[in-house]
Amino acid sequence: MTSPHSSPARDALTPRQAGERAAAVLEEIRTAVVGSPDPPHLVMLGILAGGHVLIEDLPGLGKTLLARSFATTLGLDFRRIQFTPDLLPSDVTGAPFYDQRTADMVFRPGPVFSQLLLADEINRTPPKTQAALLEAMAESQVTIDGSTRSLPSPFVVVATANPIEYEGTYTLPEAQLDRFLLRVRMGYLAASEEKDMLRARVDRARPEAVLRALSSPGEVLAMRAAVERVEVDEDLLEYVVALVRATREHPHVQVGASPRGGLALVQLARARAVLDLRDYVTPEDVKSVAVPALAHRVTLKPELWVRQIDGDDVVREIAQSVPAPQTVPRTPVAS
Repeated sequence: MTSPHSSPARDALTPRQAGERAAAVLEEIRTAVVGSPDPPHLVMLGILAGGHVLIEDLPGLGKTLLARSFATTLGLDFRRIQFTPDLLPSDVTGAPFYDQRTADMVFRPGPVFSQLLLADEINRTPPKTQAALLEAMAESQVTIDGSTRSLPSPFVVVATANPIEYEGTYTLPEAQLDRFLLRVRMGYLAASEEKDMLRARVDRARPEAVLRALSSPGEVLAMRAAVERVEVDEDLLEYVVALVRATREHPHVQVGASPRGGLALVQLARARAVLDLRDYVTPEDVKSVAVPALAHRVTLKPELWVRQIDGDDVVREIAQSVPAPQTVPRTPVAS
């Protein structure tokens, strides 16, 4: 289905307009993804903020469905890679091959050449193949045999991962984790939500809901440009720095968040403001995205494994203890 807003030539969107478009996308996705609204909301924040998303949880909780639903509703070209122990880097990026008809070496693009790439169960493949995504995620390009090729725009990686203690998984390298703007946890459905999911499946008489394309690649880029118009006051930047530095000084933390964590906090807070139809960031915007933005970037001391303390717990404690600035909300600018 073609959206009335899908023309590649479009006027710039205000933050309010971008928020309204994003809200319509989320409403459509909720017809297919049952349960807490938080995971779709966080994935939408990651896409608006121009980053990549890691969805981590047990198998069977709807991680793949969530990623595919965003590709459909946003109108993005979609590819999926099932990561396995024998997957090679060239299976991700592509490789040159000899064309007997022309006697030339021809590059055959891999699935990474898409607008939304689902890296399914990314931690089931060894680190060498995981690392094949590093350049793509950081610079939206891949270099093969000395030749650099740009990826489509927008380019979003939505990766799913099983918990590291799950059988047959590999630890994601710290450099790889740091490339993800945020990490999302799905969690089990409540009993009533699980019943609603079963009822919806019975009523529609097909495995999955059919979603409409409500956006387009051009509109996604326009929404991202609107996020860049959201203002961030100096005291909020100081608050972000205080939160990031607190992860490095916490007694439970072995390695704290990198400066990229601060950038992620700022961009996610701006995206949250857009979803709230505002053109300015509040302390609550920053605080609400602290755990998804920072928890996967900290390495805890080994002895905390026994005490069952994880990065989410530490960052949540930091967000509650670091004083937030007292800012007076301004009147939103009219769209």
